[in-house]
Amino acid sequence: MSVAGVIVDDEGRALLIRRRDNGHWEPPGGVLEAGETIPDALQREVLEETGVKIAVPATLTGIYKNMTGLIVSLVFRCEAVDGKPTIGSETSALRWATREEVTDLADEAYAIRVLDALDAASPPAVRAHDGVKLV
Repeated sequence: MSVAGVIVDDEGRALLIRRRDNGHWEPPGGVLEAGETIPDALQREVLEETGVKIAVPATLTGIYKNMTGLIVSLVFRCEAVDGKPTIGSETSALRWATREEVTDLADEAYAIRVLDALDAASPPAVRAHDGVKLV
């Protein structure tokens, strides 16, 4: 299971990271560690990848299953409470992206996570993908 946090600024833009391992643009996040709660994992992953501390609880905006990788990801809309966006060992770049920029930068499977978080619909979206495209 993994978590991702979509930090939204006052202009309605989302903070994206470019991963060092594959160069893809995505919301910050990663896999839960053994014994770690979902909110703790969300805070840790976002802080590690962006330098930004988020408020918890955050709003669950979607549940996504990678049908080929067999990973379920919980995505949350987040509010920054401290820190300044900065790259780290897992990120080569950061960018505040508009809705339009998100769809240009990120693969469909990740762009939809950000768009769902920007929309913050209730109930949360439940979607499946193959790692790149929605299925």
